[in-house]
Parts: sequence; C-alpha cells; structure tokens
Amino acid sequence: MLISTDIDITVRGFQALADPTRLRILQALEGGPRCVCQIQEDLPQVAPNLLSHHLRVLREAGLVHATKRGRWVDYSLNGVALEALRASIPHP
Repeated sequence: MLISTDIDITVRGFQALADPTRLRILQALEGGPRCVCQIQEDLPQVAPNLLSHHLRVLREAGLVHATKRGRWVDYSLNGVALEALRASIPHP
C-alpha cells in the first residue's frame, strides 16, 4: 500500500489543472457554488458525460468540494487546496 506524500498530492492537483476544460470549470466556480446544470450552461460545448468526468477529476484532486442537494450536486472551489498549489511553486 502506497502512502501519498505532499508531492503526490501536488502532482495530482497540477495534472488536474493541465486540462483547459477543467480550468474553465474552475473559472465558472469563481463566483461561488454552482450546480452541475449551471456549470453546463456556462460550458455548452462540453457534453454532460464529459463534464461529469472533469468534475470528478477536480473533486478527486481535492480542488473542488461537492455537496449533494437532493438529486443535484453543487460544486465550489476548495480555496485551501488551490492556495496550497500556488504556494508549492518555488519562487525566488
């Protein structure tokens, strides 16, 4: 059994950010929590099944929170995780 290190978590976060669609999803969430249907309205060019895939990747990387509300799921940014990624980039 492998134990995740901080580096593993950081790599997973940057891998999740390496896709333009996932970056667009994060931009859509900048204004606050949104349900999947609202995110879909912001990204009509993304098929619903593909949107679900991208949201799952972001959720598994810890970059977004998902809250179930009846049959809907609301997503919001995980500010702590995003800030940790920013802080992990070496700077002079």
